[in-house]
Amino acid sequence: MGRILAVDRLCLGVRPGECFGLLGVNGAGKTTTFKMLTGDESTTGGEAFIGGNSILRELLRVQQSIGYCPQFDALFEDLTAREHLELYTRLRGIPWKDEQRVVSWALEKLELSKYADKPAGTYSGGNKRKLSTAIALIGYPSLIFLDEPTTGMDPKARRFLWNLILDIIKTGRSVVLTSHSMEECEALCTRLGIMVNGRFKCLGSIQHLKNRFGDGYMITVRTRISSNVKEVVRFFNRNFPEAVLKERHHTKVQFQLKSDRISLAQVFSKMEQVVGVLGIEDYSVSQTTLDNVFVNFAKKQSDNLEQQESSPPGGGQSPLQRLLTLLRPRPANTELSALVSEEPEELESDDDEGLISFEEERVQLSLNTDTVC
Repeated sequence: MGRILAVDRLCLGVRPGECFGLLGVNGAGKTTTFKMLTGDESTTGGEAFIGGNSILRELLRVQQSIGYCPQFDALFEDLTAREHLELYTRLRGIPWKDEQRVVSWALEKLELSKYADKPAGTYSGGNKRKLSTAIALIGYPSLIFLDEPTTGMDPKARRFLWNLILDIIKTGRSVVLTSHSMEECEALCTRLGIMVNGRFKCLGSIQHLKNRFGDGYMITVRTRISSNVKEVVRFFNRNFPEAVLKERHHTKVQFQLKSDRISLAQVFSKMEQVVGVLGIEDYSVSQTTLDNVFVNFAKKQSDNLEQQESSPPGGGQSPLQRLLTLLRPRPANTELSALVSEEPEELESDDDEGLISFEEERVQLSLNTDTVC
């Protein structure tokens, strides 16, 4: 048993009408961050404001302005979708005369009308996620937290929910979501933050993350016959010695090439010279995907965990040093501006997107929390 810092000095703001993506592997601290912002988990340091209200001093007001779809569906299996929504309209304080109108709106909005009077325990995984999302929308909250909302959904249902989220942000409301689908993030998010071991390692637009942390170009080559693949590999070894072979199949190979070593014009020039000679059916050159960026950061967290497991307890510190570390005071209930100076050095963000939260932003946070593992 030991204590770890599950969320370590996050500092950001989310604007009205923005969809912010919170990414990271399992255990990075995403769900813990949501739990702190919704009041489910206590903070050990820092402060956060939602709609100008403090989560430490004005939690009830905060909870009145947010919707939350948790990672795991918090549904009553014996209640129907209609009964769930009626329950939450009353908890939200919606007037009785408006209750059925709001319930009908939510059922139609999430395409659950034909399941409205069936027990939630009989629903598919996708329909349970839809119901959890519908509950999060009750009361027209200005900020909605969606923790992996499309888990278990088929492609059609997933696209439907994406369109719903886009409709939400068009009304000026804010969405903060977590997801393991990079396609989903590219479709919805205006900005992303990638968490590794409880800290932001990068923050910015999708294009910024690709440019800053991407690995250059991916060159995919398909040959007419499998025997030509060997010749293609030899060609790359001679002409692009820094290229890394990422995949090799029957008639297809894929190489990764650092963009700072060679220009796109040079790549196309050399490839066009050998298309006919090497029996190349077709080839493509693309920028590094968001998946590649995410995998690189996921590897960092995995490497850190392996290093911790192989190191002696306390990281080589003496018992006295460990005790002094535990007794070291932490910043508690500190205003956001006082914690900006503690921004992690590794953090990379867009030059035009600062970390200080402005008054017009819907979410402002700078948080720490300990957890026992």
